[in-house]
Amino acid sequence: MDSLFILIPVAIIFVAIAIKVFFWAVDNGQYDDLETEGRRILFDDDLPRDEPNGKDEVGKVTAGQETADDKQEPQDGAAKPDQVEDDK
Repeated sequence: MDSLFILIPVAIIFVAIAIKVFFWAVDNGQYDDLETEGRRILFDDDLPRDEPNGKDEVGKVTAGQETADDKQEPQDGAAKPDQVEDDK
């Protein structure tokens, strides 16, 4: 019962803050155009991005692309992996 003396004023304060935030949003035009944003996400044209270096946004090499590391020649006369002969 004693907790109601705390909970009721706290609830009234929360309701007053919510009403104040709602009227602030209405006054600042947050609810002026509700239809455009809902349609924009449905009809947005996603164009493929051309990456000049063959890497996507996280730095991974995309399929069919070579990086500068792939084109480097082995150093110190080491054989390339496709030139190594098996001893079988």
